[in-house]
Amino acid sequence: MRVFRDGYGVPHLRADTVDELAFLQGRVTARDRREQIDVERRRSEGLLSELIGPDGLGWDRFARRARIDDTARRCFANLDPRTRQWLRAYAEGVRAEGLVWHPWSSLGVFLARHIMFASFPSKMWNSHVERTLGPEAVAWFSAEAAASSGSNAWAVPGIVAGDPHRLIELPGVYQQIRLSCPEFDVAGLTFAGVPGVQHFGHAGGVAWAVTNAMADYQDLFVEELRRTASGVEARGPQGWEPAEAHTETIPVRGGGSELVEVVETARGPIVDGSLSLRTPTRAGFDLGFGALLPLLHASTVDDVAAALERWVEPVNSILTADTTGRVLQLTVGRVPVRDDRNGRVPVPAWDQTYAWQPGYVPMTRVEVTGIAVNANDRRPDTEAYGNAFSSKARADRIRELIDEGVPSQRIHMDTPMRAESVEAGRRAAWRSAVARRLYEHPALKPLMEPPGFDPLFDSWTNPRVRIGSVLDGVLAGLGLTAAEVVDPATVESGPWGERHLLDPVRLPGSRTVIPRTELSGERDSVLCLSSIPGMTDLCSRGPVARYVWDIADRQRSRWVVPFGAAGDPDSPHFLDQLPLWAAGELIPLVTDWSALIEEPLG
Repeated sequence: MRVFRDGYGVPHLRADTVDELAFLQGRVTARDRREQIDVERRRSEGLLSELIGPDGLGWDRFARRARIDDTARRCFANLDPRTRQWLRAYAEGVRAEGLVWHPWSSLGVFLARHIMFASFPSKMWNSHVERTLGPEAVAWFSAEAAASSGSNAWAVPGIVAGDPHRLIELPGVYQQIRLSCPEFDVAGLTFAGVPGVQHFGHAGGVAWAVTNAMADYQDLFVEELRRTASGVEARGPQGWEPAEAHTETIPVRGGGSELVEVVETARGPIVDGSLSLRTPTRAGFDLGFGALLPLLHASTVDDVAAALERWVEPVNSILTADTTGRVLQLTVGRVPVRDDRNGRVPVPAWDQTYAWQPGYVPMTRVEVTGIAVNANDRRPDTEAYGNAFSSKARADRIRELIDEGVPSQRIHMDTPMRAESVEAGRRAAWRSAVARRLYEHPALKPLMEPPGFDPLFDSWTNPRVRIGSVLDGVLAGLGLTAAEVVDPATVESGPWGERHLLDPVRLPGSRTVIPRTELSGERDSVLCLSSIPGMTDLCSRGPVARYVWDIADRQRSRWVVPFGAAGDPDSPHFLDQLPLWAAGELIPLVTDWSALIEEPLG
């Protein structure tokens, strides 16, 4: 087993067997991202408070109620033996560096990262809108009115490129890595704490890219519960039925603990108040990790498609291209068959109308000729799976730039909202003023009532956040224009970048200071570095990686992450990619082993 590094500290790993390579990946990840993956494991197990004190209780209560760790354990037990052994090898590598890590911890980390990545918090919000403003107002807050997601991927002859958008975290959510053994040689981006290369990879003969398919695959059910001498019961379609209930203890740093009751009905675990959450993963105890090893072994687009037939959630759009010139566009994952109303709001658990039907909606596979662009938009290959997509603006703009012959690296940075632009700053200040004025609009006053949900969900259920995030949709719903609400001539501002500063989400308790980083971009541009008008101009959501995969010659590929390969602030590779990322530059994907520096394994 050997570890090599490029000039940016990106690990390139070599081993004689697949399991030795998994062990090595676990060990190097524990070295490079020690504090980060320890926090992520604790989040999956509902043990964050044990590390940081009472500030972690909100998440820990949710993680216990949602049964994240229990789901990870059961999904691990249901995996094929070969994948279980591979995950054990990775866990052994992490433990070799002195960290606690279970064979199912990688599944738990992935689940914790994605459980609120999909639709169920928005259904909580929709129920508040229906209750206070009426059902017709739900459409005002739809994603297509607001470009709520910003991921892009495109395929042109010989190239697959893109930029996933998420919360910008420090250390970064994605880890650049290369994994080489006699069976495969794959470079790509992995979630820290998860083996293999899940979302963006180049295996030499084939490359793949992922965007969120914007599918609706999580449902909330309104439960009616009662307590009897024999325990807790829930009212289901056939009457009262037993529910599982037990109490767990959350240890809290500094002494003391908190008890949390965990209740699960036939639909799923109670996650807030009387709401139960049903997901394909919990329903079938399968997360889709059986796809990850076959994906590493892929050498053609058909291999990628066959591997991802095993995928469960989140539901993703895939672009994959190989050296034969073929390009496939796939949708992968599981979307349940149920009533349309399930896709909008929590539905009554006792009404058979809303029960899931057997099986899942068939996924799509399209052979692409010419150019393919995925940008969280409504397309024939995704429309059947969701009801809230991003607008077509980004996808249309990317196609326009491709047609003009603009290189992929420059496409990543396309936006009219330049950091140095005073006009862009004035426009942003005007939209913020409009949002703040709408907070007081009489027609929206009922919306300002407390939604009644756990504060953990404030990012989705705070009315001011939602108004700012979907400003154009709300204006259209009220029959107003922004200029009617606030005269743009009355707003003054300096350059956009003076206020649009990078503000990453840090690890709990972190006091890490980053250089002042002024950013271009805003919603509905390719460079979707977004803020929340009316609430903040700081930016904590945007591209968490960029990549350009050259299919024919992998050494001509390029990539970048917002900060660096290391999670230790004392490392020279903690922030060394930040200025490049901010400027739209990419670093080379080094493929020549002789150009790398070997690092003693120790």
